[in-house]
Amino acid sequence: MSLPPGFLDELRNRVPISRIVGRKVTWDLKRSNQAKGDWWAPCPFHGEKTASFHVDDQKGFYYCFGCHAKGDALSFLREAEGLGFIEAVAVMASEAGLPMPERSPREQAQTDRRTQLVEVMDRAIRWFRLQLQSGAGGAARDYLGRRGLEAAALDRFEIGFAPDLRQGLLRHLTEAGVPEGLVIEAGLAARPDADAGRAGRDGGAAYDRFRGRIIFPIRDARGRCISFGGRAMDPNARAKYLNGPETALFDKGRNLYNLGPARAAVAKGQPLVVAEGYMDVIALVRAGVEGAVAPLGTAITEDQLRLMWRVSPEPVIALDGDVAGLRAAMRLIDMALPLAGPGQALRFALLPAGQDPDDLIRAGGAGAIRAVLDQAQPLVDLLWRRETEGRVFDSPERRAALDKALTDAVAHIPDPGTRDHYTQELKRKRWALFAPPRAERGRFTRREGRRDPPQPPVPQTRASSLVAADPGEALIEAMILALLATHPSLIARVESRLERLDPTDPGRAALVHDLLAGASSLQGRTALDAIMADPHVRSAPAIIRPTGAIEDAERLLLNDLDRLEARRARREENLRAEREIEGLADEGLTWRVTQSARALREADQPQISGNNDLGEDREALIARLNSVRQENGRKRH
Repeated sequence: MSLPPGFLDELRNRVPISRIVGRKVTWDLKRSNQAKGDWWAPCPFHGEKTASFHVDDQKGFYYCFGCHAKGDALSFLREAEGLGFIEAVAVMASEAGLPMPERSPREQAQTDRRTQLVEVMDRAIRWFRLQLQSGAGGAARDYLGRRGLEAAALDRFEIGFAPDLRQGLLRHLTEAGVPEGLVIEAGLAARPDADAGRAGRDGGAAYDRFRGRIIFPIRDARGRCISFGGRAMDPNARAKYLNGPETALFDKGRNLYNLGPARAAVAKGQPLVVAEGYMDVIALVRAGVEGAVAPLGTAITEDQLRLMWRVSPEPVIALDGDVAGLRAAMRLIDMALPLAGPGQALRFALLPAGQDPDDLIRAGGAGAIRAVLDQAQPLVDLLWRRETEGRVFDSPERRAALDKALTDAVAHIPDPGTRDHYTQELKRKRWALFAPPRAERGRFTRREGRRDPPQPPVPQTRASSLVAADPGEALIEAMILALLATHPSLIARVESRLERLDPTDPGRAALVHDLLAGASSLQGRTALDAIMADPHVRSAPAIIRPTGAIEDAERLLLNDLDRLEARRARREENLRAEREIEGLADEGLTWRVTQSARALREADQPQISGNNDLGEDREALIARLNSVRQENGRKRH
């Protein structure tokens, strides 16, 4: 339907958005400023107790600081009440006292046709429910009784029965004056194709789609019946469950069973739980999990996933604990990752093997299913499980294949922040899988290409004048750890260098492990608190303004790592020289010491070129080494 220019603007000007939203929320009058049109309320789109949902009459927009829902009055009507665009416009026009523009004859005919189809569906509900109470529905009533469904549940979900009659419903509707074509268009009856018609006993006459089945009405978000689902009573039936076909009312990939009641429950604080079928939803609702929905006979589609996120920012996918359920979960990962981001997450509740929600509730009661839902895992855990379960990573190639699979999966996430958090969490999991216990973790020796057993510093090293002469090393180490704790996204970029940091202080060593593993130990937190208490660390710009440019923090971090590694390399070279010297210092030995001094100076003063004159430093080192030689000679004699 086309609208005249300026019509929507006129509606927005006449109807404050707070009048539309106020029908669904309770305003927090203490926080709101009514005179300025500034309103606050708990969000109607996700369960919360605080008023984080803001409505601005002057701008005509709403925004939730919790789930990030936003839009104008028309958006709110469409999202909160499940209205189509023209239906939302009609509601606002009614509020504004404006007549709707005339529809074209074609548009009016389509609207009238849908209205007629809804009336046919309502007639069918009444007939199906009546049949359940008849003699023909005895077996169905017995089955439902064995499944624990009392009269109240049957009424709440409007469960009915379709007798095994070829034209039971069709005859009932046509005798009531409903045209046969309308019954077929509603998806309640069908005609055989030409070949089947010639062979059929009724000569191609239309027949009921649902026969010998327990019937579950399917309603849209507005509460209109749009189709039916039927469970076969015959165990040998070709399809255990059968849904109605696609019609002008029903698109099974864009709807969810029990959506309207579930959305109301989620608005009151219930989780949105996605089960596999009608009976699972009914069992969950009867167990107190009223925010339960189910896809309609197919795997979850992208449209259904977006629909779930409009109801709740973090739906819980409750899957049967069998191979098919796990396979469905794994497929859903690939669909969800390209859509994931703030306010669009998933959790997975994996039921015990061989059980669906209905089985679990009947065996263990409501507490059993709530315990499973409370332990629901985030999507990243299921991704890790998919890529690692049942596999052996005993070679570099296999580990590289795992890294590639995880990297490729995470690359599909469009939101940079979410993608970064996935990367960090997967690195933590990888560390936990591959890293040896800390007691077995040694220092990597580049020259020998292996890990040496960890050795505590000997007393002579601790007391060495070379160590005592460089009190700034501990401060540089502290700054490195503080920068990484403040900017955890930098850990991945210096992971190998951080592994070699190997602080002698036990608290700092625990902090290094926490940073690498994404963990949080008491010893590590205590060490970090002590580091942050140092005024030199606390006053660093990259620490004071952690939200500043990450590039500045990275440059400072890399420079500090260079400085620390150069100091340690020089100390180790000089200590080795003290041990190795037997005669006068030769050119090879003094060259190595000179090179370590040069690296140290360049790290401390990166702006100075590499052509510095290190003559004085060289002479001092040679004199010192000769002194050490003479002292060692006296000790030998």
